[in-house]
Amino acid sequence: MASCLYFGQVMHQREQPVAYKFSYQTVSIKVDIDQIEQEAKQTPLLSLNQFNWVSLRFKDHGPRDGTPWRAWVDRFLADYDIARPERVELICYPRILGYSFNPLAVWYAYDAEDRLIALIAEVSNTFGQWHHYVLKPDVGLSNGSIKAEADKVFHVSPFIDMVARYHFRLKRPGEQVFTYIKETRNGEAFFYASQTGRQQPLNTGSLIKLLGFAPWRALKVISLIHWWALKIWLKGGRFHRTPKHLESVNYSHSEMKLC
Repeated sequence: MASCLYFGQVMHQREQPVAYKFSYQTVSIKVDIDQIEQEAKQTPLLSLNQFNWVSLRFKDHGPRDGTPWRAWVDRFLADYDIARPERVELICYPRILGYSFNPLAVWYAYDAEDRLIALIAEVSNTFGQWHHYVLKPDVGLSNGSIKAEADKVFHVSPFIDMVARYHFRLKRPGEQVFTYIKETRNGEAFFYASQTGRQQPLNTGSLIKLLGFAPWRALKVISLIHWWALKIWLKGGRFHRTPKHLESVNYSHSEMKLC
């Protein structure tokens, strides 16, 4: 199958106002958006737009209104003057028994020569809002590490203000997946996050393996996020409310630049 699973690890590290570091095992899915409907029919434990042990829903990503992903991504990239991609992959966390939490999902778009022509980092917060940071390289990126930067324009953590900049480092997904984000303020790094994983086939055996620990990992992730938020608050960390001009904005998008 064109789609696959990635078994790996996620790490979060903060330097200030309270220093901490934690990591946890995780399983993500790489979806070929043109193939996943047929692939799901061949995999009893996986469904598209229906409840199952493991599932994916159009409304969880992209415009989040149920629009098929291919129709949305073609229109969206065209707004950035990017030609219709030959192939698009989405790396995200699937729903497990109907539940999912995706703080970051990444879309990769390729041309007919299998060059990476666009990348979309889809960032979500716990308030039901999301933002797309779009990378539009001048030429196709075939291999190697991709480095990009973007000003922070989307409110994520209530203990990090908006005066910050993201530094992305990603690799085109293959046998392994790698995503790294550093957040800086006035040139000084204060937060890091990374995701790594090794490819496994999308089949019944791998999905059973996923189900063996993924539900507990999902609960652990959201628990750790809130636990450290509480500790930061108790230690005097400043609480930053969603900026007034963003309170009513459920969705937005902006461009990031290669560096």
